Amino acid sequence: MPELPEVETVRRGLAVAMEGRRIEGVEVRRRDLRIPVPAGFAERLQGRTLLHLGRRAKYLVGQFDDGTVLLAHLGMSGRILIDPAGGEAAGAGNVDPGRHRDHEHIVFRVGNGTTVRFSDPRRFGLMTLTDEDGFPDHPLIRNLGPEPLSADFTGPALAARLEGRRTSVKAALLDQRVVAGVGNIYACEALHVARLSPRRTAATIRGVRAARLADAVRGVLRDAIEAGGSSLRDHVAPSGELGYFQHNFKVYGRDGKPCPDCECAAGIRRIVQAGRSTFYCAARQR
Repeated sequence: MPELPEVETVRRGLAVAMEGRRIEGVEVRRRDLRIPVPAGFAERLQGRTLLHLGRRAKYLVGQFDDGTVLLAHLGMSGRILIDPAGGEAAGAGNVDPGRHRDHEHIVFRVGNGTTVRFSDPRRFGLMTLTDEDGFPDHPLIRNLGPEPLSADFTGPALAARLEGRRTSVKAALLDQRVVAGVGNIYACEALHVARLSPRRTAATIRGVRAARLADAVRGVLRDAIEAGGSSLRDHVAPSGELGYFQHNFKVYGRDGKPCPDCECAAGIRRIVQAGRSTFYCAARQR
Protein backbone atom coordinates (compact mmCIF):
# COMPACT_ATOMS: atom_id res chain seq x y z
CA MET A 1 0.00 0.00 0.00
CA PRO A 2 1.38 3.45 -0.83
CA GLU A 3 2.54 5.34 2.24
CA LEU A 4 2.78 9.07 2.85
CA PRO A 5 5.76 9.74 0.51
CA GLU A 6 4.09 7.96 -2.42
CA VAL A 7 0.79 9.78 -1.87
CA GLU A 8 2.58 13.12 -1.54
CA THR A 9 4.43 12.42 -4.80
CA VAL A 10 1.11 11.74 -6.53
CA ARG A 11 -0.41 14.88 -4.98
CA ARG A 12 2.38 17.11 -6.24
CA GLY A 13 2.12 15.76 -9.77
CA LEU A 14 -1.65 16.09 -9.91
CA ALA A 15 -1.63 19.59 -8.42
CA VAL A 16 0.41 20.92 -11.33
CA ALA A 17 -2.12 19.59 -13.84
CA MET A 18 -5.39 20.17 -11.97
CA GLU A 19 -5.27 23.01 -9.44
CA GLY A 20 -7.14 26.11 -10.54
CA ARG A 21 -8.71 24.29 -13.48
CA ARG A 22 -12.26 23.32 -14.35
CA ILE A 23 -13.32 19.68 -14.50
CA GLU A 24 -14.93 19.41 -17.92
CA GLY A 25 -16.02 15.80 -17.63
CA VAL A 26 -16.02 12.81 -15.27
CA GLU A 27 -16.59 9.21 -16.32
CA VAL A 28 -17.27 6.58 -13.66
CA ARG A 29 -16.68 3.18 -15.23
CA ARG A 30 -16.95 1.11 -12.07
CA ARG A 31 -18.51 1.97 -8.71
CA ASP A 32 -17.73 -1.08 -6.54
CA LEU A 33 -14.43 0.08 -5.04
CA ARG A 34 -13.50 -0.30 -1.36
CA ILE A 35 -16.51 1.88 -0.64
CA PRO A 36 -18.95 2.44 -3.49
CA VAL A 37 -18.48 5.55 -5.59
CA PRO A 38 -21.43 7.73 -4.47
CA ALA A 39 -24.40 8.39 -6.71
CA GLY A 40 -24.08 11.73 -8.46
CA PHE A 41 -20.28 11.67 -8.18
CA ALA A 42 -19.71 12.74 -11.80
CA GLU A 43 -22.51 15.30 -11.77
CA ARG A 44 -21.23 16.99 -8.59
CA LEU A 45 -17.70 17.43 -9.94
CA GLN A 46 -18.37 18.21 -13.58
CA GLY A 47 -18.11 21.93 -14.21
CA ARG A 48 -16.46 22.61 -10.85
CA THR A 49 -12.98 24.13 -10.40
CA LEU A 50 -10.40 22.39 -8.22
CA LEU A 51 -9.10 25.12 -5.91
CA HIS A 52 -6.58 23.05 -3.99
CA LEU A 53 -5.33 19.47 -3.87
CA GLY A 54 -4.04 18.56 -0.44
CA ARG A 55 -3.22 15.42 1.50
CA ARG A 56 -4.26 14.06 4.89
CA ALA A 57 -2.30 10.96 5.90
CA LYS A 58 -2.61 8.59 2.91
CA TYR A 59 -5.65 10.39 1.48
CA LEU A 60 -5.70 12.92 -1.34
CA VAL A 61 -8.04 15.80 -0.51
CA GLY A 62 -9.47 17.92 -3.34
CA GLN A 63 -11.26 21.18 -2.47
CA PHE A 64 -13.66 22.53 -5.11
CA ASP A 65 -15.13 25.97 -5.67
CA ASP A 66 -18.60 25.03 -4.37
CA GLY A 67 -17.36 23.56 -1.07
CA THR A 68 -17.32 19.95 -2.29
CA VAL A 69 -14.38 17.88 -1.00
CA LEU A 70 -13.06 14.83 -2.86
CA LEU A 71 -11.38 12.11 -0.78
CA ALA A 72 -9.24 9.60 -2.67
CA HIS A 73 -7.15 6.65 -1.50
CA LEU A 74 -4.95 4.51 -3.73
CA GLY A 75 -5.44 1.29 -1.77
CA MET A 76 -3.02 -1.57 -2.47
CA SER A 77 -2.63 -1.20 -6.22
CA GLY A 78 -4.10 2.13 -7.28
CA ARG A 79 -2.50 4.60 -9.67
CA ILE A 80 -3.54 8.04 -10.88
CA LEU A 81 -1.90 8.92 -14.18
CA ILE A 82 -1.96 12.05 -16.30
CA ASP A 83 -2.27 11.99 -20.06
CA PRO A 84 -1.41 15.50 -21.30
CA ALA A 85 -2.30 14.68 -24.91
CA GLY A 86 -5.65 12.96 -24.33
CA GLY A 87 -4.37 9.65 -25.68
CA GLU A 88 -2.99 6.63 -23.82
CA ALA A 89 -2.27 6.96 -20.13
CA ALA A 90 1.26 7.70 -19.00
CA GLY A 91 3.45 5.00 -17.57
CA ALA A 92 3.67 2.73 -20.61
CA GLY A 93 7.28 1.99 -19.77
CA ASN A 94 6.54 0.74 -16.27
CA VAL A 95 5.89 -2.69 -14.85
CA ASP A 96 2.77 -4.38 -16.26
CA PRO A 97 1.03 -1.22 -17.60
CA GLY A 98 -1.71 -3.30 -19.27
CA ARG A 99 -2.83 -4.52 -15.86
CA HIS A 100 -3.76 -0.93 -15.04
CA ARG A 101 -5.21 0.09 -18.41
CA ASP A 102 -7.71 -2.75 -18.08
CA HIS A 103 -8.82 -1.47 -14.66
CA GLU A 104 -9.43 2.25 -15.16
CA HIS A 105 -12.41 3.03 -12.95
CA ILE A 106 -12.69 6.85 -12.97
CA VAL A 107 -11.51 9.28 -15.65
CA PHE A 108 -11.38 13.07 -15.29
CA ARG A 109 -11.12 15.43 -18.25
CA VAL A 110 -9.58 18.72 -17.18
CA GLY A 111 -10.04 22.13 -18.79
CA ASN A 112 -6.43 22.35 -19.95
CA GLY A 113 -6.88 19.32 -22.17
CA THR A 114 -5.35 16.73 -19.87
CA THR A 115 -6.96 13.44 -18.90
CA VAL A 116 -6.50 12.05 -15.39
CA ARG A 117 -7.08 8.31 -14.99
CA PHE A 118 -7.61 6.37 -11.76
CA SER A 119 -6.91 2.67 -12.10
CA ASP A 120 -6.93 0.00 -9.40
CA PRO A 121 -6.76 -3.72 -10.31
CA ARG A 122 -7.53 -4.89 -6.75
CA ARG A 123 -10.20 -2.24 -6.08
CA PHE A 124 -9.02 -1.51 -2.52
CA GLY A 125 -8.78 2.18 -3.34
CA LEU A 126 -11.63 4.66 -3.16
CA MET A 127 -13.00 8.00 -4.29
CA THR A 128 -15.82 9.59 -2.35
CA LEU A 129 -17.26 13.04 -1.64
CA THR A 130 -17.96 15.17 1.39
CA ASP A 131 -17.97 18.92 1.99
CA GLU A 132 -15.90 21.44 3.92
CA ASP A 133 -18.13 21.28 7.01
CA GLY A 134 -18.25 17.49 7.05
CA PHE A 135 -14.59 16.85 6.26
CA PRO A 136 -13.10 17.06 9.80
CA ASP A 137 -15.63 14.54 11.16
CA HIS A 138 -15.70 12.25 8.14
CA PRO A 139 -15.30 8.59 9.25
CA LEU A 140 -12.14 8.23 7.14
CA ILE A 141 -10.52 11.33 8.66
CA ARG A 142 -11.72 12.04 12.18
CA ASN A 143 -9.53 9.52 14.06
CA LEU A 144 -6.26 10.18 12.25
CA GLY A 145 -3.22 11.17 14.29
CA PRO A 146 -0.92 14.13 13.65
CA GLU A 147 0.80 14.66 10.34
CA PRO A 148 4.44 13.61 10.83
CA LEU A 149 5.72 16.52 8.72
CA SER A 150 3.79 19.12 10.71
CA ALA A 151 5.07 21.29 13.55
CA ASP A 152 2.73 19.39 15.89
CA PHE A 153 4.70 16.17 15.52
CA THR A 154 7.35 16.48 18.23
CA GLY A 155 9.04 14.13 20.65
CA PRO A 156 6.72 15.05 23.54
CA ALA A 157 3.65 14.76 21.29
CA LEU A 158 4.72 11.31 20.14
CA ALA A 159 5.51 10.20 23.70
CA ALA A 160 2.03 11.31 24.80
CA ARG A 161 0.40 9.17 22.10
CA LEU A 162 2.52 6.16 23.05
CA GLU A 163 2.00 6.51 26.79
CA GLY A 164 0.55 3.36 28.34
CA ARG A 165 0.66 1.34 25.11
CA ARG A 166 1.86 -2.21 25.75
CA THR A 167 2.18 -3.08 22.05
CA SER A 168 5.51 -2.90 20.24
CA VAL A 169 6.67 0.48 19.01
CA LYS A 170 6.66 -0.87 15.45
CA ALA A 171 2.96 -1.79 15.72
CA ALA A 172 2.20 1.57 17.29
CA LEU A 173 3.78 3.45 14.38
CA LEU A 174 1.48 1.60 12.00
CA ASP A 175 -1.57 2.74 13.98
CA GLN A 176 -2.88 5.73 12.04
CA ARG A 177 -4.30 7.17 15.27
CA VAL A 178 -0.76 7.55 16.61
CA VAL A 179 0.81 9.13 13.55
CA ALA A 180 -0.83 9.58 10.15
CA GLY A 181 0.59 8.18 6.94
CA VAL A 182 3.40 5.92 8.19
CA GLY A 183 3.32 2.32 6.97
CA ASN A 184 5.52 -0.73 7.16
CA ILE A 185 8.42 0.45 5.01
CA TYR A 186 9.00 3.79 6.68
CA ALA A 187 8.37 2.48 10.20
CA CYS A 188 11.22 0.00 9.69
CA GLU A 189 13.50 2.65 8.23
CA ALA A 190 12.74 5.26 10.90
CA LEU A 191 13.31 2.83 13.78
CA HIS A 192 16.70 1.97 12.30
CA VAL A 193 17.67 5.63 12.01
CA ALA A 194 16.48 6.23 15.60
CA ARG A 195 18.44 3.17 16.82
CA LEU A 196 15.34 1.70 18.46
CA SER A 197 14.34 -1.94 18.42
CA PRO A 198 10.98 -2.62 16.77
CA ARG A 199 10.34 -5.06 19.64
CA ARG A 200 10.58 -2.33 22.27
CA THR A 201 7.33 -1.63 24.14
CA ALA A 202 5.75 1.56 22.83
CA ALA A 203 5.24 3.02 26.30
CA THR A 204 9.03 3.09 26.86
CA ILE A 205 9.45 5.61 24.03
CA ARG A 206 9.67 8.90 25.88
CA GLY A 207 12.17 11.69 26.47
CA VAL A 208 15.27 11.41 24.29
CA ARG A 209 14.02 8.25 22.62
CA ALA A 210 10.78 9.92 21.56
CA ALA A 211 12.67 12.93 20.22
CA ARG A 212 15.00 10.68 18.22
CA LEU A 213 12.09 8.72 16.80
CA ALA A 214 10.06 11.80 15.83
CA ASP A 215 13.11 13.28 14.09
CA ALA A 216 13.81 9.96 12.33
CA VAL A 217 10.23 9.59 11.07
CA ARG A 218 10.26 13.13 9.74
CA GLY A 219 13.69 12.77 8.12
CA VAL A 220 12.99 9.45 6.45
CA LEU A 221 9.68 10.68 5.05
CA ARG A 222 11.23 13.87 3.69
CA ASP A 223 14.05 11.95 2.02
CA ALA A 224 11.56 9.52 0.49
CA ILE A 225 9.41 12.35 -0.88
CA GLU A 226 12.44 13.94 -2.51
CA ALA A 227 13.19 10.57 -4.13
CA GLY A 228 9.65 10.28 -5.50
CA GLY A 229 8.65 7.56 -3.03
CA SER A 230 9.40 3.84 -3.25
CA SER A 231 8.36 1.84 -6.32
CA LEU A 232 8.19 -1.80 -5.26
CA ARG A 233 5.24 -2.81 -7.44
CA ASP A 234 2.45 -0.39 -8.31
CA HIS A 235 3.60 3.07 -7.28
CA VAL A 236 4.40 5.57 -10.01
CA ALA A 237 4.10 9.35 -10.14
CA PRO A 238 1.23 10.77 -12.22
CA SER A 239 3.78 11.29 -15.02
CA GLY A 240 4.44 7.55 -15.04
CA GLU A 241 7.91 7.93 -13.50
CA LEU A 242 9.09 5.45 -10.90
CA GLY A 243 10.22 6.47 -7.43
CA TYR A 244 13.71 5.43 -6.40
CA PHE A 245 13.85 5.60 -2.59
CA GLN A 246 13.89 1.78 -2.55
CA HIS A 247 17.54 2.05 -3.58
CA ASN A 248 18.20 3.90 -0.29
CA PHE A 249 16.63 1.36 2.07
CA LYS A 250 18.88 0.64 5.03
CA VAL A 251 16.89 -2.31 6.39
CA TYR A 252 13.60 -2.89 4.59
CA GLY A 253 13.78 -6.04 2.46
CA ARG A 254 17.49 -6.49 3.24
CA ASP A 255 17.35 -9.50 5.58
CA GLY A 256 20.68 -11.33 5.72
CA LYS A 257 22.61 -8.38 4.29
CA PRO A 258 25.12 -6.31 6.26
CA CYS A 259 23.83 -3.42 8.33
CA PRO A 260 25.02 -0.23 6.61
CA ASP A 261 25.61 1.57 9.92
CA CYS A 262 27.51 -0.94 12.03
CA GLU A 263 29.88 -3.91 11.77
CA CYS A 264 27.68 -6.54 13.39
CA ALA A 265 28.17 -10.10 12.21
CA ALA A 266 24.49 -11.03 12.04
CA GLY A 267 23.38 -8.28 9.65
CA ILE A 268 19.77 -7.34 9.03
CA ARG A 269 17.14 -9.65 10.50
CA ARG A 270 13.55 -10.26 9.48
CA ILE A 271 10.84 -11.02 12.01
CA VAL A 272 7.04 -11.01 11.76
CA GLN A 273 5.04 -8.65 13.94
CA ALA A 274 1.24 -8.60 13.75
CA GLY A 275 1.43 -10.38 10.40
CA ARG A 276 3.83 -7.83 8.88
CA SER A 277 7.51 -8.29 8.06
CA THR A 278 9.87 -6.21 10.18
CA PHE A 279 13.51 -5.64 9.24
CA TYR A 280 16.07 -4.39 11.73
CA CYS A 281 19.61 -4.67 13.09
CA ALA A 282 19.61 -6.24 16.54
CA ALA A 283 23.07 -4.84 17.32
CA ARG A 284 22.30 -1.22 16.45
CA GLN A 285 18.67 -1.05 17.49
CA ARG A 286 17.98 -1.45 21.22
